[in-house]
Amino acid sequence: MQSPPIATQQPHTHTEHGVDRPDPYHWLRDRENAEVIAYLDAENAYTAAQTDHIDGFRKLLFDEMVARIQETDLSVPVKDGPYWYYSRTEDGLDYKIRVRKLESMDAEEEVLLDLNQLDHEYIGLGAFSVSPDHNLLAYSLDTTGREVYDLRFIDLRTGEHLPDVIEGITRNIAWANDNTTVFYTRQDEALRPHQIARHTLGQTGEDTVVWTEEDDKFRTYIWRSRSNAFLIIGSFSSLTTEMRVLDANTPNGDFTVFAERHLGHEYSIEHQGDRWLVLTNDSDDADGKHDERAVNSKMMEAPVGGNTARTAWTELIAHRDDVTLQGVEAFDRFVVLDEREGGLAHLRVMDLQTGSDARMEMPEPLYTVYGSENPNYDTTTFRIGYQSMVTPRSVFDVDLVSGERTLLKETPVLGGYDRTAYTTERRWATSPDGTKVPMSVLRRNDTPLDASAPLLLYGYGSYGAKLDPWFSSARLSLVDRGVILVICHPRGGGEMGETWYRRGKFHEKQNTFTDFAACGDQLVADGWTTRDNMALQGGSAGGLLMGTVMNQRPDLAARVVAQVPFVDVVTTMLDESIPLTAGEWEEWGDPRKREFFDTMLAYSPYDNVTAQDYPALLVTAGLHDPRVQYWEPAKWVAKLRVTKTGDSQVLLKTNMAAGHSGKSGRYGAIEDVAYVYAWLLDGWGLAETPEKAE
Repeated sequence: MQSPPIATQQPHTHTEHGVDRPDPYHWLRDRENAEVIAYLDAENAYTAAQTDHIDGFRKLLFDEMVARIQETDLSVPVKDGPYWYYSRTEDGLDYKIRVRKLESMDAEEEVLLDLNQLDHEYIGLGAFSVSPDHNLLAYSLDTTGREVYDLRFIDLRTGEHLPDVIEGITRNIAWANDNTTVFYTRQDEALRPHQIARHTLGQTGEDTVVWTEEDDKFRTYIWRSRSNAFLIIGSFSSLTTEMRVLDANTPNGDFTVFAERHLGHEYSIEHQGDRWLVLTNDSDDADGKHDERAVNSKMMEAPVGGNTARTAWTELIAHRDDVTLQGVEAFDRFVVLDEREGGLAHLRVMDLQTGSDARMEMPEPLYTVYGSENPNYDTTTFRIGYQSMVTPRSVFDVDLVSGERTLLKETPVLGGYDRTAYTTERRWATSPDGTKVPMSVLRRNDTPLDASAPLLLYGYGSYGAKLDPWFSSARLSLVDRGVILVICHPRGGGEMGETWYRRGKFHEKQNTFTDFAACGDQLVADGWTTRDNMALQGGSAGGLLMGTVMNQRPDLAARVVAQVPFVDVVTTMLDESIPLTAGEWEEWGDPRKREFFDTMLAYSPYDNVTAQDYPALLVTAGLHDPRVQYWEPAKWVAKLRVTKTGDSQVLLKTNMAAGHSGKSGRYGAIEDVAYVYAWLLDGWGLAETPEKAE
């Protein structure tokens, strides 16, 4: 049997707060070092050799997943101005073709952008924005996976590219109403979006910088209001917000501050008529200091053209302890609120003409719902997206006057998919401190619940992210083979509201890991599965979850998938040269301060690898990943190899031509999923040879 690669150890020690942390694999940070590339190549070769026996099964799964997709298909057209905009896919092509038709869907189709005509190993589309007069297209591409984009312009009347090219920026842009001015976000050396610049088409020389965010904890972006009346610059940290506004008809004017920042105040603004609608978590303390009494946010209004400072706001919807206000969408007559209660999203419609105020009813007890593409301000129709773990992604138009709902499209699932053959439900686990932790479950009706079934437990639990139940046709390749799929919603995520998120960050981050382990324990205690039949999966910050749980509870499951895992927490959070680091201090804490250093060091996966038996492990990485640098999973695997006891398998698969999200294109993404599923199913003894499957 082939021996795994053993990375060279080179002496290196980090010392902070009087604590020494040996890091003999620190040298793997240098992607320009030929020895680093050779080591990653050796890991890839070893992984390929260890999994070559399931190559046929992986191909079988890939074909199975593709067969469920209607490869030649159309998106639901969106009316914007005189045009119907939509995209279409074609059999065998990786990328969507973006098109439009004038006035009617019976008109001749006009192709706006076809990425399939380009020759790059990796293609990431960033901006795709048509000018207000619909004559120009601004689009940007990332061809490395580094999430750095080059912006170009097409004159849609001639199909020709303009000479203007803006290189090395983020994907964020916004048009002014003059159809010649474009604002965009630049990034600094650490890839932090820190500067808003203004470009006039056809101009030469340097573009004008209109805003620079000097605080390293903040990122800044620009957008245009749905009303098309204003351009808005937002500066965001994990705890604080500040907005600036400008009349979109006067792009050369000066942006003015909407409400000055103060630590802990998060707000968002939406223009409607003669007022601004403001969602804010600010309290009404007499001393003006922020506290958590409005942690779930409330809605205020402020006058357009008048004083928009915090003291001028008038309350419209008070704070509620059991309902989180997540967002607001304003139209000429209606306000649609995005609320969260009981672990689910709710859409609430307020009619300014009739005074009616009600939530939309949903057809299933466990679901995901969200506002879809709604570019028009003067409308009585609101488009929503809806799905559940058994209902494919669906698009509805809702008549906001009558409440009537029209299904425009449900994503086809080919091959005879029958949703009634599956059960989805919410279950609960109890964490050691008594907290009830929700889980979303998908299984076939005929899957036995007698502990014989394999089970995959998935989790994330950071940044307040909400893993609301979503549909995946690829997932059927697991569930149809008798696997129970469970999504754990631990503290640190946002599924149960803002307080749920806050109770899983900073010094309370351990709650995330404890909650996840409690979910695994509950599923075993309920007799659904066994530890030998359980596998765990998570990516990015969910990979941190996997690494920490493996250290703290190596007995929880037999197999673990950690995709682009954030596992070298302390070292990364001390390195301000790495993208995201400074901006993440308000998410994880600043380890330059001893109290945060101690908290992080207690759970950081890389720093806590010990001589114990670990589950079998599949780790993925991306050489050009700007979010989780490739060396974090590489160092972690190298350390596990020489430290752990037992003979469990440890595999590292690094994509040498991609970043955080793996391969680009729809087929590349399916290949990545098929690879992971083949490895998991093989571990459960459920791998098939293509001949057997036939």
